[in-house]
Amino acid sequence: MSKRISAKYKIDRRMGENIWGRPKSPVNKREFGPGQHGQRRKGKISDFGLQLRAKQKLKGYYGNITEKQFRRIYAEADRRRGDTGELLVGLLESRLDAIVYRAKFVATVFAARQFVNHGHVNVNGRRVNIPSYVCKPGDVVEVRTKSKQLALVIEASQLAERDVPEYLDVDHGKMTATYVRVPQLADVPYAVQMEPNLVVEFYSR
Repeated sequence: MSKRISAKYKIDRRMGENIWGRPKSPVNKREFGPGQHGQRRKGKISDFGLQLRAKQKLKGYYGNITEKQFRRIYAEADRRRGDTGELLVGLLESRLDAIVYRAKFVATVFAARQFVNHGHVNVNGRRVNIPSYVCKPGDVVEVRTKSKQLALVIEASQLAERDVPEYLDVDHGKMTATYVRVPQLADVPYAVQMEPNLVVEFYSR
């Protein structure tokens, strides 16, 4: 398990965007970057800067993914036939922690990783505690019986700030989610615009 040692909302402020669409984001109050130089006037960003920013934003969105893990996911997307940017997003959304978050079993991507790590989730009836586990279409993700009454699970399922995407079939009564299909970029309900094409350009340099 990789531990987040920096404040997660610094990602928001560094990007100048509320990347998770959370009402508590400091960007809602302070759009400038963190630190004593955060309010300096911003110069023009180079092509490399735009590519790096797109990569950091997409990687940061999925929580505690390390650079090594993210690069490995990109390499797998690049190896497959098709649009590498679309495949990259599909692989990221196929992660178990991402599905737990999208299904609204927990409130944040960071909570999703911890929730899976602590053994609260079954996949096709078997306990899986690896957040990076890659689900396949047809897989059924379920909150374990003993965990269904946890306050954080009940509260998350009632959150009005985001909806469950169409590529998941979720039953909050049974706390189950069926991964229907691998999504395209247009299917993923990002709170801000993601640019996986720039991520591909960054790694293709």
